[in-house]
Amino acid sequence: MNRTIYEADLRASLKELEDWLQGKKILITGATGTIGSFMAEALLLPGMDVEVYAAGRSRERMRERFGALMEDARFHYVPFDSTVPATFDFDVDLIVYGAVSTHPMAYSTDPVGIMKANLVGTVSMLEYLRAHPGARLAFLSSGEVYGENPDLPEGFREMDHGWVDTMRPRSCYPESKRAAETLCAAYAAQYGVDARVARLCHVYGPTFPASNSRADAQFLRNALNGEDIVMKSDGSQVRSWCYVADAVRGILWLLRCGQPGEALNVSSRAVHSIREYAETLCGIAGTRLRFDLPPAVERAGYTRVTRAVLNPEKLESLGWQSLYDLPTGLRHTFECLKVI
Repeated sequence: MNRTIYEADLRASLKELEDWLQGKKILITGATGTIGSFMAEALLLPGMDVEVYAAGRSRERMRERFGALMEDARFHYVPFDSTVPATFDFDVDLIVYGAVSTHPMAYSTDPVGIMKANLVGTVSMLEYLRAHPGARLAFLSSGEVYGENPDLPEGFREMDHGWVDTMRPRSCYPESKRAAETLCAAYAAQYGVDARVARLCHVYGPTFPASNSRADAQFLRNALNGEDIVMKSDGSQVRSWCYVADAVRGILWLLRCGQPGEALNVSSRAVHSIREYAETLCGIAGTRLRFDLPPAVERAGYTRVTRAVLNPEKLESLGWQSLYDLPTGLRHTFECLKVI
């Protein structure tokens, strides 16, 4: 890995937040995922007086991801299965709940597990807040909660709505995210807990887990292997894209500047089709783009939403700004991971 670029991006994710974070204890569930692992490494940079409680099912997987960092006195591994009720016997100031799979193959092969992770796990975190007044939660939701509504050229704002087919198993992801969001709002209203919601767009970066079956993660693997990038649709779907350093900074910004019971879009202004994303990566990697239709089990996990664009005005009004456009973020992703 190109540590110079990677560590600069880790630092950038904490820009204007370092002083506020000092002395805090932070629980991250989904700590080996794209966002959670990047956040944990950023918070444990030299000079940061932060304790990270990294929650996950497997100590071995945690060690594979963090290696020697697990020996840092500021790092605490926490066994955690998001599909069963959990209690923690330690105090933290902040919780970032991201313990749910975000890749399409899981949506078609384990829709029940996806829903349980969002619902059971979120209740566990909210009950922790009830028992620990003063703690603050960021629930990592998704732009998929908006569903399909192509008649919003400026993108979805937080009060906009779209259509989701509730009887399609693929809807396990957006529907459980919607319900978990409502749980956050209900606990905030009924019990006064400090729960906030971060609605994320398509987040990418060098911390993609190897298991991620999302199209953009597959494109990256193709590019790193010097192979043609294989597209399994016409690529006309339009998305908001956000480099992981921007996403982590947005989540932390929400925790510092947002309000209890509030949802905020965490998204950059990088709006591109999937084909444009692939073509940009081809240009960086020096590879070609080709097309190949996927098998039925893989197609079953794909979203039918044609335009998933989030409007970040609300977060920007709190002082957050994206630091990376798509070409820069993809170049950093590729340069961090390529083998020299």
